Amino acid sequence: MAFTLGFHIILVPFGVALTTLMLVANHRGLRRGDRDALLLARRWSKVAAVLFAVGAITGTVLSFELGILWPGLMGRYGAAFGFPFAIEGLFFFLEAIFVSIYIYGWDRMPPWAHFWTGVPVALSSIGGAAAVIAANSWMNQPGGFTLRDSRVVAVRPAEVFFNGAFWWEMLHMLLAAYIVAGFAVASVYAVGMLRGRTSRYHRLGFLIGFVTAAVVLPFQMVVGDTIARYVFEAEPAKFAAIELLPSTGTHVPETLGGILVDGEVRYGLPLPDVASLLAAFRPSTRIAGLDAIPPAVRPSDQAVSTVHLAFDVMVGLSSVLMLLVVWFAWLWWRHRSVDGRRWFLRCCAVSGLAAVACLETGWVVTELGRQPWTVVGYLLTRDAVTTQGNLWPFFGAVLAIYVAVGASAVGVLLSMKRRWQAEGDDTVDVPYGPGSGPDRAGVTVGSGQ
Repeated sequence: MAFTLGFHIILVPFGVALTTLMLVANHRGLRRGDRDALLLARRWSKVAAVLFAVGAITGTVLSFELGILWPGLMGRYGAAFGFPFAIEGLFFFLEAIFVSIYIYGWDRMPPWAHFWTGVPVALSSIGGAAAVIAANSWMNQPGGFTLRDSRVVAVRPAEVFFNGAFWWEMLHMLLAAYIVAGFAVASVYAVGMLRGRTSRYHRLGFLIGFVTAAVVLPFQMVVGDTIARYVFEAEPAKFAAIELLPSTGTHVPETLGGILVDGEVRYGLPLPDVASLLAAFRPSTRIAGLDAIPPAVRPSDQAVSTVHLAFDVMVGLSSVLMLLVVWFAWLWWRHRSVDGRRWFLRCCAVSGLAAVACLETGWVVTELGRQPWTVVGYLLTRDAVTTQGNLWPFFGAVLAIYVAVGASAVGVLLSMKRRWQAEGDDTVDVPYGPGSGPDRAGVTVGSGQ
């Protein structure tokens, strides 16, 4: 389950945010008669369609895994836990319909009508992500159901969906999607610029992606800091794992790096009082440690160490990306361009991978930080997961499917890239019209306007 979720979650930002970047380019192209922006929108829509197809396949495997691997969860709490997935299914079909219309509509629909068919794609992808986040956040703060004899006998759908953890998790994931997609897109064009492709097409593709991520990232850091304090109040066990805190106390240091060995912190760098300051702005803030958790449901040293290190990686890489944003702001203020700034472009070229690493480690903190619970306070993981069956052959089959699907997706994207490079950035007819003269949108093309 960890492998399949770790694979699938990489596709989520592109479903949520790449479609929005596509619409930004499309809108710019129509409003300003920008040939390069329209070409970007058209190509990004094809990339989004490929990734949507891959996401559909990997998401289908996940739905089967929920039933096969988690009989205790689905059998006991499926009436509540399954509700958000029903909503997600509706958004998925809506997204699939409008993706098809938008892709097919190039050159076949009036320009602005075609643009508006793309808006439901972006909105439905956000709705689908919200539904999945609702299910995940419900496991962290379950509610909206009535138990009788350990069985769910009544469900209040609104309380299940909009549970106590939903809004913060949803906002955090939504901002993360735009950061990952923005830096990933920027990294592609940064590589092209490093290889000498410095046309306006490449510069615009880089700027749309990078500026989107750069605008969102400061808000994400504020949201992340606020969520950390929320976790301190609502999920003290997870907070103790994040802070690698074996014992309850005040004046708690922030430990950089380190692991937990036999209940003791090893190899870490403590920053005095910082954890207490971050939790409630006072050095005297008392933070519950792992010793406050009953031994029967206390997470293992390995789980705690993994959560802590994942959190450190997430925050560390986010801070590095923030420095890259500051560097960009300085370059733009001084030069109004990033052309020829090779070290900056080299850093941008790997920013997409860094953003994906932030996404993955953040997911590890959320999921592993809940252990040993699957539904916190109600269902332990050992009672939720299957204990029989041919799991290794099943995992081997899933691995083979994902390798094949991933390799096929990469192959298709590379073939599209080669074809686009062969066509060139300035020789492809503008969508919605001929290569010169007024097009159907009233946009003058072929004249530099």
